Amino acid sequence: MGTREYNRFVDPDKMEAMIPDLGPKNIINVDFQEIKQLARQGYWAKSHSLRGKVYQRLIEEIPCRTVTPDASVYSDIVGKIVGKRSTASLPLPEFVENSLAPTYCLNPQGEEAVQKILLCIANQFPDISYCPTLPAIVALLLHYSIDEAECFEKTCHILACNDPNKRFIDQSFLAFETSCMTFGDLATKYCQAAHRLLVEASEDVFQVYSDWLRWLFGDLPLSYFARVFDVFLVEGYKVLYRVALSILKFFYKSRVGKTTESENVKQDIRKFVRDIHQTVSPEKLLDKAFSIRLFSRKEIYLLQMANEAVLKQKGITVKHKSVSPSKRMFVHLAVDPGNFKSEIVTVKEMRDIWSWIPERFALCQPLLIFSTTQHGYSLTRLYYHCDGHEPTLLLLKTTEKEVCGAYLSTDWKDRNKFGGKLSFFGTGECFVFRLKPRVQRYVWVVIKHPEPVKDSATVLQPTTSGSSSQMEDLQNPDHPSSRLSPFLAARHFHLPSKTESMFMAGNNDCIIIGGGGGQALYIDEDLNRGHTGHCDTFNNEPLCSENFHISSLEVWGFWDADIQD
Repeated sequence: MGTREYNRFVDPDKMEAMIPDLGPKNIINVDFQEIKQLARQGYWAKSHSLRGKVYQRLIEEIPCRTVTPDASVYSDIVGKIVGKRSTASLPLPEFVENSLAPTYCLNPQGEEAVQKILLCIANQFPDISYCPTLPAIVALLLHYSIDEAECFEKTCHILACNDPNKRFIDQSFLAFETSCMTFGDLATKYCQAAHRLLVEASEDVFQVYSDWLRWLFGDLPLSYFARVFDVFLVEGYKVLYRVALSILKFFYKSRVGKTTESENVKQDIRKFVRDIHQTVSPEKLLDKAFSIRLFSRKEIYLLQMANEAVLKQKGITVKHKSVSPSKRMFVHLAVDPGNFKSEIVTVKEMRDIWSWIPERFALCQPLLIFSTTQHGYSLTRLYYHCDGHEPTLLLLKTTEKEVCGAYLSTDWKDRNKFGGKLSFFGTGECFVFRLKPRVQRYVWVVIKHPEPVKDSATVLQPTTSGSSSQMEDLQNPDHPSSRLSPFLAARHFHLPSKTESMFMAGNNDCIIIGGGGGQALYIDEDLNRGHTGHCDTFNNEPLCSENFHISSLEVWGFWDADIQD
């Protein structure tokens, strides 16, 4: 091991094989940017003693609540909670949801210590209701602690962080589900090829994404998880999103071109992560993670708040004991084949489309609100049936059997704000797509290379009188920000030209989707003819024949079964 102080809870032979102690023994740099670079480079990754010292220093610097349990508290309570009983007879705290603590390189004494520490944390943090990632964190920190009390103190310090700019561990079911939804949103943007593969291979892609934290906190081998944790302590939660997206990209690379099919892609990803040493080194994994140009922390925060607001509106704040794991389908709901009928798309095709929409709306089921088959070929009737619905999904089939459409983030009744004049409205969550002859989606060009407004006062400026904060706006179900992803609203970005924010427009003569140099979709007042071409908003190719006749057209809304019930 190289030092005896971190030898008590580990199997030395396993530890040496996993992380040979060949690195430096000291670190002189104190500047945050230098520490950040050293963490990313793995400077202390091969030195057990140095990593222990660095963890101690980084965790001590985390701002936390005034009254935070320390090592002396552990010494006082561990005997009362555990006593002389074997930990094998003691159940783990409910908040870990039966998550098995990774053994990593712990010896039997270390495995028992993890359970004791978890029980003491549950005693000192009664407000923690759901935290399945905690066993992995305790198991790792125990490798770099001289005793149980020190590991307990380090873990408590992380849990008690009160810095609003730092986020480490989700401690409630609401926070956990919000993170899963946010990861799903990020995966659809940054891992499009992998996302398509998962959509094809799984009935419910959101169920696959609900495992993303388990990939990191449990499935990753110790040498990989420790490298991730090195950076996580320095940079916070955003690192986890980066690494999980990187895993998705490498998983896709391992599967592309192979004919072997599996019935359980969710388990396939977990197996890939557990065996990741066979294909990807820790350095390569992190290099890929930090090459992804993610949205800013501010924009991800706004997305998290929007997702959280939707979960609260649906009452999804706690995990009920009576609900089995399979019931999570009601959290991330797939299209129900028993209640779905369309003249244009199949259930499979609608599921493909559903996998593209923001996760907070994927919680809903598709509701047919207008179809030319039922309501006739009239734009006036389309408006009559669609006004009041937000968002909506437009599908059309041409007489040549081509299928295309658009996801529209904003209520069509907003067209009335312009007094009959054809003017654009909507947000950057709008996108257009085609399904036949081949599948292709085109998103807002700005989100491919976003340049956010740098003035935080502009970004977070309340948009309604009487609003005291952006947080209150996001949690107000009547405020537009609670229904839209604020980070995709045009006002949050520097736009090179006005044409790049032309999302949707309509009057009594036509509807237009996408503008600037052309139109992604133009449909006439009789819902009979249309044309499609390249537009600046989505930088799309024509979605079907440039001039087309409509065979059938449908508009779908989003039905919230939970609220209706």
